[in-house]
Amino acid sequence: MDDYRIDKWLWAARFFKTRSLAAQAVDGGRVRLGGERIKPARTVRLGEVYQIDNGAEQWEVVVRGLSAQRGPATVARTLYEETADSLARRALNAENRRLFPEPGLSIKGRPTKRDRRRLDELP
Repeated sequence: MDDYRIDKWLWAARFFKTRSLAAQAVDGGRVRLGGERIKPARTVRLGEVYQIDNGAEQWEVVVRGLSAQRGPATVARTLYEETADSLARRALNAENRRLFPEPGLSIKGRPTKRDRRRLDELP
């Protein structure tokens, strides 16, 4: 049986764009196993449940396959199964972002005087 590092697996499953970003996330405590922080060299095992925060989304996934090579997204999707709670939470967050967009996201770069006044008018 081959041993697969968590940082390689996260990269292969396409949660992070590069392996170094995956390793930094693990070091920073944004990837957890049972609520506990782990190290980038930790071995991934089938059936383990990881909580992953990749900056844009928070996932809770069960490991269903092992791979150290990054392949197409369709193959990467077979490496894990997202929990029902995680799916519901991500759907709710997406709906909230759609209904209540962040006011500053529409401004690119430094706000102009007009943009600043519009932001100040918001509740």
